[in-house]
Amino acid sequence: MTDERRAATRVGDVLRRYLARAGFGERLRQASVVEDWPKIVGDKIAAVSRPEAVTQDGTLFVRVTSAPWMQELQLLTPELLKRLGGTRIRRIIWRAW
Repeated sequence: MTDERRAATRVGDVLRRYLARAGFGERLRQASVVEDWPKIVGDKIAAVSRPEAVTQDGTLFVRVTSAPWMQELQLLTPELLKRLGGTRIRRIIWRAW
């Protein structure tokens, strides 16, 4: 058996490669925002917001705990879109709970 065959590969990695080859790479990058939200926006913003959905055209829908936070995050949208650059997110729609 070759070293390559013996090397363990995580199922998630195999699945990501398969889906990327099948043409779902962009959607995977968009969907990764939900899982990576705290890393992308930081703990403070993650504590008051939750990404809910990403549309195929790159619109991210995010729930926010209050209207004042929603207003604050709307002002931060350009900066957050820069942080989301590699994910193909083009627009963020904020919604208060």
